[in-house]
Amino acid sequence: MPNGYRSILLDDHSYLYPVPVQMKPCERGYFEVTALGIEPGARYRYVLDGQKVCPDPASRFQPDGVHGPSAVIDPDAFLWSDHSWSGIPLERFIIYELHVGTFTREGTFQAIIPLLDYLQNDVGVTAIELMPVAQFPGARNWGYDGVYPFAVQSSYGGPEGLRAFVNACHEKGIAVILDVVYNHLGPEGNYLGEFGPYFTDRYRTPWGCAINFDGPDSDEVRAYFINNALYWVTEFHIDALRLDAIHGIFDCSACHILRELTEAVHAQADRLGRVIHVIAESNLNDVRVIAPISEGGYGLDGQWNDDFHHALHTVLTGERTGYYEDFGRLDQLATALKEGFVYSGQRSGFRRRRHGGSSTSRNPSQFVVFAQNHDQVGNRAVGERLSSLVPREALKVAAAACLLAPNIPLLFMGKSMERQPHFSILPTMETLP
Repeated sequence: MPNGYRSILLDDHSYLYPVPVQMKPCERGYFEVTALGIEPGARYRYVLDGQKVCPDPASRFQPDGVHGPSAVIDPDAFLWSDHSWSGIPLERFIIYELHVGTFTREGTFQAIIPLLDYLQNDVGVTAIELMPVAQFPGARNWGYDGVYPFAVQSSYGGPEGLRAFVNACHEKGIAVILDVVYNHLGPEGNYLGEFGPYFTDRYRTPWGCAINFDGPDSDEVRAYFINNALYWVTEFHIDALRLDAIHGIFDCSACHILRELTEAVHAQADRLGRVIHVIAESNLNDVRVIAPISEGGYGLDGQWNDDFHHALHTVLTGERTGYYEDFGRLDQLATALKEGFVYSGQRSGFRRRRHGGSSTSRNPSQFVVFAQNHDQVGNRAVGERLSSLVPREALKVAAAACLLAPNIPLLFMGKSMERQPHFSILPTMETLP
């Protein structure tokens, strides 16, 4: 934290603490205070330098939105029944990417639970990947503008809703992957910078200020995000973390933040007696991301393979705009299936430079492949799915390519008109016979 003094304002306990309680400065810019008589549900905020009032940057619940007070919760109140669950190997993952806010009419964790049998038995998934659930502005959002990394979105059902969902999945033998965003925070409700040098202007991202992972006072910034990763896998029993767009995470330290975070998660998995994976989204085609630490890599368990998608999409649709200009040949799809990265050092016309490195040393089960995902649909001008771009027979080819590849298949949620007419998006491969 910057120099100055801090106090905590207990909104719901004015009879106990009618004025803000002064906090004690500690080492490395931290402040602390012990307030007695506080119960779960109590609301509180921080007062910075006697003037600016902000919610807790590590808030676990924001029931009144990104600008409201933070709420105290009891992390031990939920009664878990998944004690026999220890996770599943990555090679057994058949992933279903799901957006909580639009998967059901209710848009909550609880409303998904009755549909787990459908996802498991009819679709055949073994793992559900939740798009980001960290508190964001409003009630519905893509999720990548979250501003409270520790707080579960209130409109989705908050922390208790997420715990109930994960517990129900584990009871059925379904793993849960959580998409987390460690490359930026959203613009609205982002008070994190008021509490310390969490951001830097040394780097730029397309989405906002870059996180300070390697500058002055970055040790505490790194600890904040590593503790966030441990928080999800420990308190919510999450089985895998999908790290959003790691090409927007910049770190020139001798020990890269991705390696440090992954080591911390794997060590916690050992302590908990569970299998927990770390999966990256990356467009770098850098094999170091998923190479073992013993080989100079960062040690992540897997990563999304955009090259597979681009090769498949261009063969089926004939599109050649943007990054698709580098693709379009059937042999490139064969390379993606056999090797992983298509671009392993060749010149990329789209980037106007050489791109990538060889991934032939890596296990095929380290690559997650897909015919479409939230990015490849949501970033299109009018959001067309593959089903509106190619004939039905071509959709079957796409389904076969993903599901029969030696990689980890991912299906993006959609509308199964025969079985679940209230699903909200558009038809995907779920509708295929």
